[in-house]
Amino acid sequence: GGAKRHRKVLRDNIQGITKPAIRRLARRRGGGGGGGVKRISGLIYEETLGVLEIFLENVIRDAVTYTEHARRKPVTAMDVVYALKRQGRTLYGFGG
Repeated sequence: GGAKRHRKVLRDNIQGITKPAIRRLARRRGGGGGGGVKRISGLIYEETLGVLEIFLENVIRDAVTYTEHARRKPVTAMDVVYALKRQGRTLYGFGG
């Protein structure tokens, strides 16, 4: 690839995913029929952020690889769909 000029530094962005957001995700599990979670232990938040960060790093790395291979600058939705499919997490509803 070309020279990596002024790439924005993306540190600590994962901290933008708040405790309430994680709690909402936990509550949503188990579609409709009760399901979900009432209380969440404090350590779960850090653990969830850690897992999410690794997952996103892997998906984004693959998506950017597809983008660079196509010699494009912007990452498309399809790049992300293919990246997810490569990791065995097929996503429908975004074309392809």
